[in-house]
Amino acid sequence: ETPVPLLDPGAGKTKKAYVWAWARSHHDPHPGVIYEFCLGRGSQYPLAFLGGNGPPGREPAWQGTLITDQYGGYNAVLDTKRYPQRKSAACAAHARRRFEELSRGGRAGHSASVVATEAMHRWARIYRAEAAFSEMSHEERRQARQAVSRPLWEEFEVWLKLQRTQVLDGSKIAEAIDYSLNAWDSLTLHLDDGAVVIDNNLIERQIKPWKLGAKNWLFAGSALAGQRAAVVMSLVQSAKLNGLDPWAYLRDVLARIHMHPSQRLEELLPHRWRPA
Repeated sequence: ETPVPLLDPGAGKTKKAYVWAWARSHHDPHPGVIYEFCLGRGSQYPLAFLGGNGPPGREPAWQGTLITDQYGGYNAVLDTKRYPQRKSAACAAHARRRFEELSRGGRAGHSASVVATEAMHRWARIYRAEAAFSEMSHEERRQARQAVSRPLWEEFEVWLKLQRTQVLDGSKIAEAIDYSLNAWDSLTLHLDDGAVVIDNNLIERQIKPWKLGAKNWLFAGSALAGQRAAVVMSLVQSAKLNGLDPWAYLRDVLARIHMHPSQRLEELLPHRWRPA
């Protein structure tokens, strides 16, 4: 989720709203992204989006593996007692970023910088291995991760636990280590499932158009305007992810949709669309 300014007419200024972004894994053969314009960033928004809270039988709960950072708003969404069909995968990029910031030195101090720098070397080895698996099938990727990546992660865990005993509680490097160790099962869940990505960098790239847009249009004029923008942006970005020209796609869909059978509207979605 990312903040977006929303006009607050009564106050004569803007207030903070949020765009939530949801995407399929980049290992998925049918990529796509959905944006949802919301007035906050509480857990009620992902709970509603993923379903399972309405009357029985009306809105089935989403099933699968959800990769996120460690924001507490996802805890209710990934409650295994309530949603046993969901799995939580943590984003390696968020864990790595904490070491990257400290490896640059500065206020972190010399010893913290040394530990962070070594951690970055270990992250690099993990990511180099992952890059080599990018074109594999899910099962091939799982097997490759088991053979190549798992030993790297296991060595990394042992090393992190050792370093944690040698750094001061409350220090930035201790916080970086704890961030990874506290989510270790979720960080390494991708090792057992070749369809799961190592990080959520894909979704962060899909957020960038909103950041760029906010510099141009400055704010959403109303919640309804924000919701409409989210629908259009979902189609445009999904078209791009599927290698389509968004202008050609939208022009064709808008020309055809009034004659297209309503029970077959899904044929016009970006990942299924074919020119008339």
